[in-house]
Amino acid sequence: MEQEKRRPWRRWVVLVLMIAGFILGGIFVPVQPEITVAAEKLILEPISENFLGFAGPFYLVNTLPTLAVTLILLIVIAFFTNRSLKNSQNTDLVPRGIGNVMEAILEMLYNLTEGSAGKYAKMIFPWFATIMIYVLFANLLKLIPGFESIGVLHPHGGEHAASELHGWHLYNPELSKEYVLAPFFRGISVDLNFTVSLALISVIMIQVIGFRAQGIGYLSKFFNTRRMFKVPFFGAMDFLVGLLELISEVSKILSFAFRLFGNMFAGIVLVAIVAGLLGKISILPAMIMMFELFVGVIQAFVFGMLTMVFMAQATQGHGGEDHEEAHTEAAHEI
Repeated sequence: MEQEKRRPWRRWVVLVLMIAGFILGGIFVPVQPEITVAAEKLILEPISENFLGFAGPFYLVNTLPTLAVTLILLIVIAFFTNRSLKNSQNTDLVPRGIGNVMEAILEMLYNLTEGSAGKYAKMIFPWFATIMIYVLFANLLKLIPGFESIGVLHPHGGEHAASELHGWHLYNPELSKEYVLAPFFRGISVDLNFTVSLALISVIMIQVIGFRAQGIGYLSKFFNTRRMFKVPFFGAMDFLVGLLELISEVSKILSFAFRLFGNMFAGIVLVAIVAGLLGKISILPAMIMMFELFVGVIQAFVFGMLTMVFMAQATQGHGGEDHEEAHTEAAHEI
């Protein structure tokens, strides 16, 4: 076997990049972001004083442009995927390019759904795949250079006492005394409004799929009164367990929302702290960004898989219903 040729030039490339980052970090002071839970306002004045008539002032925050970019990218990818698959249908039926990639991804996701949901896979798959792919794009988009580092300068505390700035400026220690950087783009997974909205959609659709699969009998999961009068003690226990199931179902909203938000927000804080401590040494923050890439993929997978598993569970019967169906099938066999 031929030995693989060593390529030491790769080490020199890394070393040159480290030295260049050290020199540029001394010339251009890196942006020191202000860590805030809420999305930053790009314009201090509200776009609408009373949005929808009851929601209060509506501001242009920096997660809205990211949301628009995410939607546009997904639409563009869907368009080219559709065109690629149509071209393959009209030629040799062999998908190529982006059509081949997306087909492989969707086939993998559908197999996962079918393994958990069985005959209900076609009902669950569109929600599972859409949520997972969208969260994945939302998590990875924030890793693009320029996110959370290019934006507008606002006076500290949103006040207008500081002198106005015009044109482009490099952020430096003197400006940081009077101004705070509000980046044009911020990852939407780091906005609690986005994660709560996505969690509401997931939990509501779990209930919808439960009703579609079981009909009105799905309510017996939460209000189980079948044995209340036949066996009062165990019937009361079943009823209390159902109420606990109802509380658990509502708590899924908080679990979904804060799991995604907390992990992605922790990535921002970690990168900012490491970059602040190391200063002009740029290679380690880049490694932290690779770790954040891994976390973003894992969190999208976890969010989507949990949604799919809960939807699959919602299609199954509960408690006495299963026993009654089993007894009925046994009686018919006899």
